[in-house]
Amino acid sequence: MKNNLASKVESARAVCFLLDDQGKMIGQSTQWVIGGTKDRPALEPKTETTFNFVITNPQLFTTTNLTVKVSFSRVVLEAGKVADVNKDVQIQNARN
Repeated sequence: MKNNLASKVESARAVCFLLDDQGKMIGQSTQWVIGGTKDRPALEPKTETTFNFVITNPQLFTTTNLTVKVSFSRVVLEAGKVADVNKDVQIQNARN
């Protein structure tokens, strides 16, 4: 996640969907990725961070051709201002 905004991101909640080769959701995980604890401090403007998701499933995954989709459900900026996730958040594929 990279903060291209002019203010700090105090907290961000992300949802990670695991999709099979047919596009069907076979797993999901939601977590706060910024803020809340010392190990997830606010994200300053023009800085970036990485985070990992663990997705568990009571059933075995029957395919290895899986796709991940990440979206943000809530982003809170400095002074408690809530960002518009549809306008202020852009999802890009990771650089290899």
